Amino acid sequence: MITVNLYYSGQNGNAHKFAEEMEKSGTADKIRSEKGNVRYDYFFPMNDPETVLLIDAWEDQDAIDAHHASTMMQTITDLREKYDLHMKVERFISENMPKSDKGFIRS
Repeated sequence: MITVNLYYSGQNGNAHKFAEEMEKSGTADKIRSEKGNVRYDYFFPMNDPETVLLIDAWEDQDAIDAHHASTMMQTITDLREKYDLHMKVERFISENMPKSDKGFIRS
């Protein structure tokens, strides 16, 4: 699995407005229903009211590539422009959790 953390930052609450429009318009749900999507969720950092974190996870690179080639990317790009957002991106590839870490996790 590949997880991408996207930090959307703007001014005057625009990052929050962007996330709200993605949800209310149904665009986020369309992305969630795409083949290979594992997770697509927005979070709001407590220490930065002008940033929204999107955790976006996919089964593999082929699923990400198909998403990037979809018509939804233009919708997302248009909304980022509308709200004048800037992005920071982090990318992670999942691995099995080591046994030594499992003792620190409460299920």
